Amino acid sequence: MPKQDIVVVGASAGGVEALKILAAGLPPDLEAAVFVVLHIGKGGVDGQSYLPDILSKAGPLPAINPTDGESIQKRKIYVAPPDCHLLLEHGHIHLSSGPKENRTRPAINPLFRSAARAYEGRVTGVIMTGLLDDGVAGLAEIKRKGGVAIVENPATAMFPSMPANALKYVEVDHVADLPMIGGFVAKFASSDRIAIRREELMEIKPSHLTCPECRGPLEQERQGKIVGYRCRVGHSYTPLALEDDHRDTVERSVWSAIVALEEAADIADLLASELGSKSSEDARKKRSQAEVLKKMLNRFPSEEQKV
Repeated sequence: MPKQDIVVVGASAGGVEALKILAAGLPPDLEAAVFVVLHIGKGGVDGQSYLPDILSKAGPLPAINPTDGESIQKRKIYVAPPDCHLLLEHGHIHLSSGPKENRTRPAINPLFRSAARAYEGRVTGVIMTGLLDDGVAGLAEIKRKGGVAIVENPATAMFPSMPANALKYVEVDHVADLPMIGGFVAKFASSDRIAIRREELMEIKPSHLTCPECRGPLEQERQGKIVGYRCRVGHSYTPLALEDDHRDTVERSVWSAIVALEEAADIADLLASELGSKSSEDARKKRSQAEVLKKMLNRFPSEEQKV
């Protein structure tokens, strides 16, 4: 019967404060290694982030940005470096610059999937505050392999969307207020349990959708209640992330159209002396069309503004 000595944690918006509380709640003699992905993109200095220093000061366990191939040790927090996926293999860590998932690298799902593949029932997965549905597919994979799923109570999350979607699609073991999560992690790390595997076939079929990142065709991947989309390059999206990214794509396209209309109006004004009043009227129409597009964009707030 395995102990939960591999702990993987995913957080996004609001994650720094949440991770500080988690780190403070972990005991110094924790019989597990902890791996953290916070969506930080390319931030940091010289390939390192400030998060390890923050977490080391917040709790009793040392936190570091690991190097590729580093051996895994208990009583340590490993934080994904900027712009690198953090992956687990038997006994060591692998850093990857592979395709982004849900528009981000590091991403939560690659860490969770790799942990489930390498350590199966020994994994505890934790989903915390964040937007959209990041980490849900990875948490489902941990459950399939017999691991434990813990989700922050959406009521205590600064951004409840990620934990709420995890509860919607995954049969989690515990929903915990943020200050209680560290205690659950420590409890599972020191006690035996029976790991129950649950197989779900992966169904893959083509879709008519295209990848927002590279414009290649997307295939739909369905495994149980979890649906995802992946292109031939490897860019991967959950449904909410795909919708959000295409919304951004549409907005960028509309702004490009506005710029083109305004530039065309400027050109028509410059040529009015040669082309006459027809050119001036054309400029007026193009500026009017640009204003219509601006008003349309201003009617719909972004996801950040909705929050």
